[in-house]
Amino acid sequence: MSRRQLDRGVLRGGFEHGLSTDDRDCPILHVDMDAFFASVSLIDRPELQGRPVIVGGGNRGVVLSATYEARRFGVHSAMPMGRARRLCPTATVIAPDHRRYAEVSRGVMEIFRSLTPLVEPLSLDEAFLDISGALRRVGPPAQIGRLIRDRVADEQRITCSVGVAATKFVAKLASGRAKPDGMLIVPARETIDFLHPLPIGALWGVGERTEAALARLGLRTVADIAHVPVDTLRRALGDAAGSHLHELSWGRDPREVVPERTEKSVGAEETFARDTDDAEVVLRELLRLCERVASRLRSAGMVGRTVAIKVRFADFTTITRSRTMREPTDVAQDVYATARALFEALGLDRARLRLVGVRVEGLVAAQESHHQLTFNERPLGWREVEQAMDRVGARFGSGTVCPASLVGSGSLPGHEPVDDGAPNPGPQVRTGPR
Repeated sequence: MSRRQLDRGVLRGGFEHGLSTDDRDCPILHVDMDAFFASVSLIDRPELQGRPVIVGGGNRGVVLSATYEARRFGVHSAMPMGRARRLCPTATVIAPDHRRYAEVSRGVMEIFRSLTPLVEPLSLDEAFLDISGALRRVGPPAQIGRLIRDRVADEQRITCSVGVAATKFVAKLASGRAKPDGMLIVPARETIDFLHPLPIGALWGVGERTEAALARLGLRTVADIAHVPVDTLRRALGDAAGSHLHELSWGRDPREVVPERTEKSVGAEETFARDTDDAEVVLRELLRLCERVASRLRSAGMVGRTVAIKVRFADFTTITRSRTMREPTDVAQDVYATARALFEALGLDRARLRLVGVRVEGLVAAQESHHQLTFNERPLGWREVEQAMDRVGARFGSGTVCPASLVGSGSLPGHEPVDDGAPNPGPQVRTGPR
C-alpha cells in the first residue's frame, strides 16, 4: 500500500465535520483496524481486493467480517450466513483463519507498544493508547496517528482508522466516524460541537431498549440528553445509567487507559448445519473444539482451571455446565476429558442438538502456574506433543497434525465454525458498541 493511498485518508474526517486540526490536549487515541478479519484474509488474496468478500462459512454459521464492498449490500458481522449470501450472492466466501488473525494482531499491538506502554487492547483489532509520554519523543498526536497508520499499512498490509481526542469515549466515536482508512481529531474545545448533533445511539450504554425509553421522552440527539434535567434521566433509566449518560453527553469521561487486564476466558463453539442426535459426532466435535481452545491458550501464554461446555438444543434451549480441575492446564487432552465428562453427565438420550461449545475460564499466565508431577506421570507427555503440533501447524498450516479420531473428518459433514474467543496479544475485553 502506497504512501499516497494512506495520505488520502489522513485528517479526512476532521475536515468533513468542520473541526479544526488542533490536537493540543488530545492525548488519547483509539485505533481500529478496518474490516480486520476480511482485510487480513485478503492479504494473500490480492485478486479479491475491491470485490465483495464475506468471512464465514456454510449457511447456519454467522458472518465474522465482510469487506466494505459487501457491506454496501447490507451484510454485517454476526448476520446469519444464509441471509448474507442472499443479500450479496456475488460475494466470495472465505473460511476464517484465526491463527493468521492472531499473528497480525500481535504485530499491530507491537507497533502500538513501540510508541507508548499505555496500550489498552479491546479486542484483536482495536485498542486505546495514551500517548502523553510520547509527545516530546515522537511528536504531536496527529503525527503519531499518521505514523501508526503508515506503519500498520507498511508492516501488516492492512489499514486502520484513528480517533484523536481528550477522552476515551470521544476518541472511539472519532475513529468510527473516520472509517475507513482515515483519522479524525476532535479538539478538546470542540468536543461539545462534535457530540451534540449525534443521535443518542452513539452514546455508550444506549441499546435498543434504552433508545426506545429515551425516544418516549422526545430525546433524539445527544444535545437533547445534555439539556434535559439529570433527575429526569435518572427517573427514566435509573440513577447509575441516567448519571452516566448525562456525563457522556457533555463529553466527560474520566476513565484512564489501562494497559493490563486479565483475560477471563477462551472458548469456541460450533453450530451444526443439521441438528444431530449422534453422540459420537458431538464428542468428536467437542474434541476438535478442545484442540482449538487449548492451542489458543498456549498461543496466549495462559492456562485455566475451569472447563465449561455449552449445549444448544434444536428448539434453541441452551444449557451450560462447568467443572473446576485440580490444576490449571493448556493441554487439549485434559480439557477434553473434563468436557466429555460434563457432556456425558447430562444423560442426553437422542436429544437433537444444534450447537456445542467449550470454554476454559479462570485464566492465569502459564509462567505463574506450577505443575506438580504425580508418581505415575511421565516427565514428557501431552503438553509436549501438543506444543510440537503447534510448531508444525505454524509452519505448514492449521490442522496439519490432529488426533487420529479427527483424521479424514474435515470439518465434520454439515458443520460451520462459530468462534467466540480467539486470544489476542493482549486481553480480550470489549468496551462500548462496535
